[in-house]
Amino acid sequence: MLVLLLIGLGPIISLLIAGTIAEVNGCALDEGGRHPCLVLGVDLGEMLYLMAASFWFSFLTLPLAALATLSIVVMGLTDLIRRLNR
Repeated sequence: MLVLLLIGLGPIISLLIAGTIAEVNGCALDEGGRHPCLVLGVDLGEMLYLMAASFWFSFLTLPLAALATLSIVVMGLTDLIRRLNR
């Protein structure tokens, strides 16, 4: 279930990482297109753009994350009820 949760939240995590890298290095990051971003002499603009644009996949993966979270909660509550009944 935790793997499904990580897969579901992957696009959002990717966006947060890309935004952090761009902000720390003073680079522009938007969905309008690729912007040059030099980090330690390497242009990461294309990679950051793809990481940020992958956010759109979250519309497909967030329901998966919600289902995994719900399953984890139900399993936890079931286990708690079983332990309390003993």
